[in-house]
Amino acid sequence: MTLHWTRLAQDGNARRGVLHTAHGEVETPVFMPVGTAGTVKAMTADSVRATGARMVLGNTYHLMLRPGAERVGRLGGLHTMMDWHGPILTDSGGYQVMSLNELRQMDEGGVTFRSHLDGSKHRLTPERSIEIQRLLDADVTMCLDECTPFPATEEQAATSMRLSMRWAKRCRDAFVPREGYGLFGIVQGSTYPELRAESVAALSGIGFEGYAVGGLAVGEGQEMMFGVLDCTLPLMPTHAPRYLMGVGTPSDIVGAVRRGIDMFDCVIPTRSGRTGRAYTSRGMMNLRNAKHAEDKRPIDPDCACPACARHSRAYLHHLIKAEEMLGPMLLTWHNLQYYQDLTRGLRDAISAGRLDAHAAALEAAWAAGDAPPEDAAAAELAEDRETLR
Repeated sequence: MTLHWTRLAQDGNARRGVLHTAHGEVETPVFMPVGTAGTVKAMTADSVRATGARMVLGNTYHLMLRPGAERVGRLGGLHTMMDWHGPILTDSGGYQVMSLNELRQMDEGGVTFRSHLDGSKHRLTPERSIEIQRLLDADVTMCLDECTPFPATEEQAATSMRLSMRWAKRCRDAFVPREGYGLFGIVQGSTYPELRAESVAALSGIGFEGYAVGGLAVGEGQEMMFGVLDCTLPLMPTHAPRYLMGVGTPSDIVGAVRRGIDMFDCVIPTRSGRTGRAYTSRGMMNLRNAKHAEDKRPIDPDCACPACARHSRAYLHHLIKAEEMLGPMLLTWHNLQYYQDLTRGLRDAISAGRLDAHAAALEAAWAAGDAPPEDAAAAELAEDRETLR
């Protein structure tokens, strides 16, 4: 049987399920850490596993340029190379190629571009993208598409989306079905409901193991993104997993799950960790700020990652200011742990039929912010007094 998804529970539009792949099962909603060049930056495979992550993402564009898809294939595939024996999803390379602007030329057949590394010339077609992802041994292969820029006129968005739909059919024809492997189509259409509906209809007619929503988180803002999801998700097949590409913040994830999205990826937690920022149950924290210099508390008392279990905010502040590599490593671990805890909590809330209450509690805690040290000290003193009674 090819890759497939089983629904276990539903609360409103939110779904809990299991994605069945060649390299194991993955509970959804799921957040996939981004391993762009065959590694999740600042993390070992063991540390990624320790966060609870079961599926990661690889980048077709970067891996086809270095070390090369054929080389990865000869070396046993991406799972073997990066010591990741769980499922891997690879993007098609389209987003990165489209972002090259003057370095690429697109036509009906595909896109010709020059490498950002050395200027060498390459050709990426739907068929070649599928071949590269097969050589990488991706459990989930993504169709090559054009990520429509934002803003775009309706005419521009329509032309772009329809090209992506023609490419999607070519990807489907090129994909070789294998046990536990699958191909996802990508819904495009910018912010235009009629174009999104046309895209969903085209992809549903072709038939895929999963369906992604692309062309969002490109500058349109959360409100508009949610509006696109509100008009798009009710049209999408209910038997297949739904993947929102490149999203996002914790708030984005909660809102998208409530609308029916099952899968996410984003560089935010890893990139933020490398720049001194931590996501916590009380919102985002910047460890570069001087107010943390003598703060003995952990980043987040509700987190069991090494950064929180073994180190103070003061120490992490010092590491970041001193530009010691351990600082970004610990904060990246923390952020990925937080994202895994977040999605685990959402799964449990869906099963319990209390997602609305859970989401409200998360949002209230983020809005409340972090308690200052003196408040924490006062709380500890009160707790000590209560214990002595």
